[in-house]
Amino acid sequence: MTRRRFFIGAVVLALSTVVDRSRAFDCGPDRHLAVVPAGPFWMGSDARERAFAYRIGGQAARRHRWFDLELLRQRLTLPTYAIDRYLVTNADYQRFIDQTEHRAPFVTEDEYSRQGYLVHPYERVRPYLWPDRRHPEGRGRHPVVLVSFADAVAYAEWRRVVEGRRFRLPVEAEWEKAARGTDGRYFPWGNRWRPDLANAEYRVGGTSEVGRYRKGASPYGCFDMAGNVYEWTSSEFPDGKPVLKGGGSWDDQPGMCRGAARHRRIKEARHILIGFRCVCDINA
Repeated sequence: MTRRRFFIGAVVLALSTVVDRSRAFDCGPDRHLAVVPAGPFWMGSDARERAFAYRIGGQAARRHRWFDLELLRQRLTLPTYAIDRYLVTNADYQRFIDQTEHRAPFVTEDEYSRQGYLVHPYERVRPYLWPDRRHPEGRGRHPVVLVSFADAVAYAEWRRVVEGRRFRLPVEAEWEKAARGTDGRYFPWGNRWRPDLANAEYRVGGTSEVGRYRKGASPYGCFDMAGNVYEWTSSEFPDGKPVLKGGGSWDDQPGMCRGAARHRRIKEARHILIGFRCVCDINA
């Protein structure tokens, strides 16, 4: 319990550090951004939810005790902010690298093997590589993957300059409120797992177009906050590894697809299961 309280303290500290209200840009109306109003919400999980997650979470989750790392359920309050309704897509990222000459999403077989705990062989990675700095054909609306933490931060900074608004990666609390609403529901749509509302459990076998699961939207109208891919956040575990949210990925069991679930990877990781979305600060 002490460790979980430390995590909560880190979340609050991250919020006070990242969000400088006096310097925030006004996002204004945007159909691609969901405004999350200021106010309290339930974050984290309790023993009952974690027990439920282990029942439906698969053998790997039980073996590695992944859900023991979740924050203790408690009431937090956030200011108003806006968050992308959709994951950043390959087409979005294509514009970024075309304008900045930033590296394209790619990882060599040797680099991939050094990232640790890998379920998928490198052959599963090849369809997601960007030959000649072009995204895979026919996947423009799929979430961009094979991007490191630094790549995601660079994209947010570029977008900030191009659009004149203060974009950044979300902290864990912002991501979780956008995914769960204020009532602490397990999944974006409620407390019962609905396999028809998310790309998970290998049902598709890879990434899918963002927004495909319209009925699986969160209370604020954000899509793919359960399944499809994990997402980088700017929050960190005590060992410095970023917190990954996303309600699991396309290969995960339902227990990992909850808003309270959290995972971690080294910042240098470029993986077919990891993408991101951005947050935009809003003036009060």
